[in-house]
Amino acid sequence: MSWFTDPHKTKLPSPEDALPGRAAEMPVPAKHAVLGSALRPPYPAGTEIAEFGMGCFWGAEKLFWNVPGVVSTSVGYSAGSTPNPTYEEVCTGRTAHIETVRVVFDPKLVSYGELLKTFWEEHDSTQGMRQGGDQGTQYRSAILTHGDAQQREAEASRDAFQQRLAAAAMGRITTEIHAAPEFYFAEAYHQQYLDKNPGGYCPNHATGVTLPADFFKSEGAAARAADAAKAIGQARG
Repeated sequence: MSWFTDPHKTKLPSPEDALPGRAAEMPVPAKHAVLGSALRPPYPAGTEIAEFGMGCFWGAEKLFWNVPGVVSTSVGYSAGSTPNPTYEEVCTGRTAHIETVRVVFDPKLVSYGELLKTFWEEHDSTQGMRQGGDQGTQYRSAILTHGDAQQREAEASRDAFQQRLAAAAMGRITTEIHAAPEFYFAEAYHQQYLDKNPGGYCPNHATGVTLPADFFKSEGAAARAADAAKAIGQARG
């Protein structure tokens, strides 16, 4: 992935300069390769959607499909100008898209706050248009919110995490937080990539900084957080 270091890929193109894209949607498998759930909506009644950009979406998706209470995950492209882009187009830096993981979760089993904790703790939110050696607009950090409640909680989590980063003498958060635009599914081979390719590229960009324990507010969250931490540790291994 070191070939994604062209400095020209770190400037967002204007909509007028973006690649034209296409009307046809990307075909993807009907079922999740690990969880057996649907990749496309409609999703089960009572579930909610969370979407995050945190660098290469292969590893990010694996982290979330291992979180107890997550019903489905998929990867795609968000917050750009090009409709239905291909991976090769996104990699040019001329679509403005972010590599995004969509997380479908049961809020009775895992809270949005717990997903935010995973997001902040499992990548470096201070790096701008990059994560480690991966450089480009597609690697910027983002929380793409569904509804006002998610927006408020995401902003609160950012403020709490910034305090922790400051205490650790680390930089300012560059994470985008805004309403989720259209999510374009990535190609079939990207979906659950690390299940299909267990030895595939999966860098760890965690800073070691954590959110406060009292960030969790939902009933039973402490026990679920412990389960999630164990699952994430196994996913990272």
